[in-house]
Amino acid sequence: MSERLKNKNIIITGASGGIGASMAALCAERGANLVLLARNDEKLGTLKADLERRFQVNVDVHKLDVSNTDEVEAVFSKVLEQLSSVDVLVNNAGYGIFREAYEAKIDDIKGMFAVNVVGLMACTSMVLPKMQQQGSGHIINIASQAGKIATPKSSVYSATKHAVLGYTNSLRMELSKHHIFVTAINPGPIETNFFTIADEKGTYVKNVKKFMLKPEYVAKKVVDAMLTPTREINLPRWMNAGSIVYALFPRLFERLGRRAFNQK
Repeated sequence: MSERLKNKNIIITGASGGIGASMAALCAERGANLVLLARNDEKLGTLKADLERRFQVNVDVHKLDVSNTDEVEAVFSKVLEQLSSVDVLVNNAGYGIFREAYEAKIDDIKGMFAVNVVGLMACTSMVLPKMQQQGSGHIINIASQAGKIATPKSSVYSATKHAVLGYTNSLRMELSKHHIFVTAINPGPIETNFFTIADEKGTYVKNVKKFMLKPEYVAKKVVDAMLTPTREINLPRWMNAGSIVYALFPRLFERLGRRAFNQK
């Protein structure tokens, strides 16, 4: 097992379940010290106790709603005071609601952008000064294949992930002179409780269940890439091939894929 993460300080948002909790366990197994952030402090407390017992690493947990930028500033300020360095930030918090554009409620639109985009940017902004001072670090943003291929009923969610990819790509170029890595993770559908909110009727999950990724698989890909100059990770690979075809032949792709895209 790689020693690259041993004694490193890793911050993960959205860490109380799904790929966030899976990443936390893998990082702890590899000897990293963790700061885990999420809205559910009860789940965070349980995860902290489990990881400290199993791996004898330091695990600090804080309740945080990343859509509240004042809260982001307060929590991160407290965290950064206690850390000598920040080696990795994983912006994992996010959610989606699958509805056609005319059905999208303004509060839901604002909520998705507040968490998926503004919250991600706010968390990143808090760690950048320390990483720049160190001359090292790694920002990992959990984006989505939806940020590359927009499909029906995901117009708002796709828009947030397009924004994340644009931000990530710009940030990568800005931070290269500081030797800070920036990576985008673009998974397809993952078998987590994400779809409890995103797919209320269960139609999408039923149609794509056989293609859904396991959270442990995605988490391992992310953790394996930590502190390496990985530009992006696309999962599954065949789905990313579709995004390349889409970029080259968008009209043909939309026409041929219409039936599949409308399975949500």
